[in-house]
Amino acid sequence: MTKTLHLPLDEVTGAKIDVDRAADFLELSAFFSKNGVAPTSELGDEASIAAEEDFADVEAEIVHSGEELIFGATNRINQRRHALGHAYPFRLDRGGEILSLQFDNDSVGQAAYVLCLVLSNLRSSSEVLSGSDLHPEEGEVRQLRKYFQYVATAALAAEVQGKAWSFGFPRPDGSGFLDKLTEIWNDFGDGQVQAQIGAPAGALDDQVDVFAARLPGDRLPGFIVAAAQVATGRNMRDKSLKGHIGVFRGRWFAPQPVTEIIVYMIVPFAIADDQFVDDIRTLGNVLHRLRVPRRAAEAEALVNSGVRIEGYERLADARRWIVDYRARVAG
Repeated sequence: MTKTLHLPLDEVTGAKIDVDRAADFLELSAFFSKNGVAPTSELGDEASIAAEEDFADVEAEIVHSGEELIFGATNRINQRRHALGHAYPFRLDRGGEILSLQFDNDSVGQAAYVLCLVLSNLRSSSEVLSGSDLHPEEGEVRQLRKYFQYVATAALAAEVQGKAWSFGFPRPDGSGFLDKLTEIWNDFGDGQVQAQIGAPAGALDDQVDVFAARLPGDRLPGFIVAAAQVATGRNMRDKSLKGHIGVFRGRWFAPQPVTEIIVYMIVPFAIADDQFVDDIRTLGNVLHRLRVPRRAAEAEALVNSGVRIEGYERLADARRWIVDYRARVAG
């Protein structure tokens, strides 16, 4: 095994450069380096390996490919920084020549970002960490997915500026499906939980991982309710709640709630802008890596004001894991 990251050249060179993957490579390089810095020229060095032997001017092509890759990656990094503000744990220095890690151990938003970055580059989704001893162990991977469930719960709470429940199985309080659904809907006061004929016995979460609501003081219907699917695998686009939420209401309520449920997908991935537009069409609202960390950071103010966000206290464990992980493998 090796501590060397792998840049998948077939993804980041050629006619269509995956600038997100290239930016991830630089961010992980800085995160894992002992001094917390990574020269952006690393991308140009890696791109030179991909030069084809039949180029008319090989040297010129290498220079062009490397410069284009560096420009695309650093531009994407700047976009991430502007979108996330203090929740982004990196900084470009020396006019874009160096990417520096600026990780605050107490920052929920920055911890959420690093968690998203690592989850996006597990061997099931990316080649960057594959084959190196920088890759988390299998037990850690399972724990990281649980941490992201709690990050997603906090993010959706901030999105609607209200209370949130971690509904995905296994639930942090160990509750059963109908018991948890009843607990949530008792707060809502709109509709009645009652399993209908043919509803699957032994349901775990029926595809809903998070509920969040901005509850009104009058206990009347017609308020903001959101339900989210949380996906950390490559098959995220096969898990849309958009076509299932009607089934969910029909299976588990009588009478059904009259309040409309807004559907979300919450993922750790960085998504290309054009693809993101189509994802909204098919998946509903999407919280991805350019939104999740900032929303998770905003949840702190809700908790401090007394709003309950289930699983929020476990984000401290995620922050500690990130610090220990880097200390274990950096350098």
